[in-house]
Amino acid sequence: MKILFIEPAIFLSAFAFTLNSPLTTQYIYQRIWKETSNYSYIESSNISECETNKSNPIYELQKEVQKKASLFSLQIDISGLIPGIVVTFILLSNSDQKGRKGALILPSIGALSSNIWLCLVSYLDLPIQFLIASTFITAFCGNTTTFLGACFAYIVDQCKEEKQKTLRIAIIDLILGLVTGLTGLSSGYFIRKLGFMWTYFIVSLALATNLIYILFFLEDSISISSPKDTSLSWSKKFKKLFLRAYMLFKNVSFKQRTLLCLLLFTMITYFFVVIGSSPIFILYELNSPLCWDEVFIGYGSALASVSFLTSFLGIWLFSFCLKDIYIVFIGICTTTGGMVMVTFARTTLMMLLVRIPFLFTFMPMSVLRSMLSKVVPPTEQGTLFACIAFLETLTGITAVSAFNGIYSATVAWFSGFTFLLSAGLLLIPGISLSVIMCTRWNEDHALLIQEESGEDI
Repeated sequence: MKILFIEPAIFLSAFAFTLNSPLTTQYIYQRIWKETSNYSYIESSNISECETNKSNPIYELQKEVQKKASLFSLQIDISGLIPGIVVTFILLSNSDQKGRKGALILPSIGALSSNIWLCLVSYLDLPIQFLIASTFITAFCGNTTTFLGACFAYIVDQCKEEKQKTLRIAIIDLILGLVTGLTGLSSGYFIRKLGFMWTYFIVSLALATNLIYILFFLEDSISISSPKDTSLSWSKKFKKLFLRAYMLFKNVSFKQRTLLCLLLFTMITYFFVVIGSSPIFILYELNSPLCWDEVFIGYGSALASVSFLTSFLGIWLFSFCLKDIYIVFIGICTTTGGMVMVTFARTTLMMLLVRIPFLFTFMPMSVLRSMLSKVVPPTEQGTLFACIAFLETLTGITAVSAFNGIYSATVAWFSGFTFLLSAGLLLIPGISLSVIMCTRWNEDHALLIQEESGEDI
């Protein structure tokens, strides 16, 4: 018997991804440290052993390793850019007719294959350049953005009421947050007690369990339509997928198209800053004067993940008294304040306290997804989330690449510059949101637009 319950798959996938991300970052850092110097990597839990004396050769070595690790992460991210965005768009656009499970299964296979490869690289101590192959595997099968995009579309398929969409999407972010907190808190102990190879093996087991659940226990949220274009060539089918995205914007009124574009722009510019700065936190914490070890990094990740829970609670509470657009504003403003505080954090206590302004960081993402889904007809939800996932994949890789490049170029003279720049960039989605407010858009008007669009269809 199959069920319409996507949450277990989200839980397992989130566990694998959130454990794999800091794991790979620290693996790269330790490998580059060992290859760059004759000094052994400091694995003691005493963070005071990290060198902060600028006259000591180890201090300069730390800066060099920081720069090399950042640049290598940049190479990994860029290598999967083009195939990642193309595969993401094809899978999610096609899910409106072929069903959501295909867009869930293929990324799960890719993630499992990638982690098995990472396990082998760690076990055999292969050259670090072999890590790039794992990026190609996930890119050609669909990455995490593809998987989550399919999950959001799967959830929206089951929501009949508009307010239910916001809460269900927020629940997904809540699950992501809780899992991120657990894995963040335990990731340092996984690395210290089991090592990289066995930790990658545990991630692979979680992904294998996830794949089994999707294949044999999860029912598709939409009925699969019979193929009507079997005689078409692959090039025409490919063109048809992009044409559907084009028609999503063309066959609507000017005001609806403007709102759709502004909402997407707001979401993507905010996503650019949040995702781009995320991996820099770990490098910033590894660097002096903080010099955190893997356990402290786990504590920091766990505290950061609390924002998923507080964002969900914020959406739930604010939705009773505020419109969606004001909830987004609160998230953007508090995140901006957090970025400014990180810029000048120089002690462990300060770095832990700066997590407070980030409590509502993920509210804008959940609410903006819900706002977008209310503007688009129910029959086009897959295409909408394909566009969102397409833009998130492109923006995510571009953002991480850009922020890694900026950090590597500025870490020697001002390691906090990247976060100060992030605070400035967050003004862009704030301005875009102000423009949306000037149009006097609200949920009732969006619902009316959606109903009119549905009648035209």
